[in-house]
Amino acid sequence: MVTYTVHEPPNPPADRLDRAQAVVFLKDGFNLGAALLGPVWLLARRLWIGLALYAVGLGVMLGFLKAMGAAPIWFSLVIAAVHVLIGFEGSELERSQKESDGWALLGSVEGRNEIECERRFFDVWLPMQPAIARSSGAPSQPIGAISVGAARPRGLLGGLAGSFGSKPRKA
Repeated sequence: MVTYTVHEPPNPPADRLDRAQAVVFLKDGFNLGAALLGPVWLLARRLWIGLALYAVGLGVMLGFLKAMGAAPIWFSLVIAAVHVLIGFEGSELERSQKESDGWALLGSVEGRNEIECERRFFDVWLPMQPAIARSSGAPSQPIGAISVGAARPRGLLGGLAGSFGSKPRKA
């Protein structure tokens, strides 16, 4: 089973079908691409704060190891550990970025694969939405926020990645 969180951009279209097209599903769990290509993955997702923390944090740790005269294997182990951490926390970094950019969390959904999760979410969410939403000048709020199958995932370290520089989470 996989879990996805569902996010809607700020100022979504008025029509529910257009809104459904704009919705983004973010997979929870370990991200192999983020673990193997940490800085490239952060750069591709425009996670600038995460990239800056990666560069500064890794620089400090490697500088400390060099000052201590550590064996070369320790440099490789530290880099590998940081990349594994990015693999586990990458989805939480992405969710935090969406939240700080004004995206609304509509809910979470659990299923066997992404297609099943999308089907399950839209089967519940679409009937709850008006055919044409209120005027587009109205403040953007998630209409009918739902959770299908599971609560919002918090990442490996209990949402540690989301606690730096982001707004407080809403219950």
